[in-house]
Amino acid sequence: MLARTAATVAAIERGDDMDVVRHAVRTFADPLGYDRFVLYTAPRAGRGIVERILWLEGDWFGNGDPVTPETYLARCPVNRHVLETDRAFFWAKTGEGGQETYRVVARPNGPGIKGLQVPVFGHAGLIGAMSLGGRAIDSSVEARLALSTIATATFHSALRLTGSTGPHQVPNLSARELEVVRWIASGRRQADVAVLLNLSERTVENHLRRIRHRLSVSSTAQAVQVLARSGAIDA
Repeated sequence: MLARTAATVAAIERGDDMDVVRHAVRTFADPLGYDRFVLYTAPRAGRGIVERILWLEGDWFGNGDPVTPETYLARCPVNRHVLETDRAFFWAKTGEGGQETYRVVARPNGPGIKGLQVPVFGHAGLIGAMSLGGRAIDSSVEARLALSTIATATFHSALRLTGSTGPHQVPNLSARELEVVRWIASGRRQADVAVLLNLSERTVENHLRRIRHRLSVSSTAQAVQVLARSGAIDA
């Protein structure tokens, strides 16, 4: 499985359009029983779960009903669990017709749709997730690890191919503000940044406070995430 995973990731990363990426994922996932896919970006912390759906495919409700971003989000509350974990997890669904019950499980079994949800993290936290589902899925450790790697590659390729890495209404920051936040994003403490830029710690904090205010976020980590996703700084 390792060789297949590597080949799939390579195809995803080389893909020049989303059809190529989707085909690579389907080809790998289908023998493992996964035939439903959702890929989405996450908003800034505290602003919901899903910002934008990049890929939605498959009979998620198990009855042939059309699936739209709105109906998927309304009927698939398991997505909320990505806010509570930092690793991929399996889930299982019971019930039909709008009366579904979703549970996070160690090993899914029995009838009904089951799946794997893979959170994707950037420099400063959760930036998106991918969910893969099916009725008879491989839930082995090998499958979980392989699909986690593929989901992460798929997410980043989708961002690249859909243009979602470009600026998203991010206010222009001054050269000094960008300099300060780039050092913070690299892992430096505020005291270290003050020394590197020959500034007082109070001045560094003032810069960061202005950045947080202009981006409408409550923490410097969220500011770094927003700027990284907009392309203003490197992730």
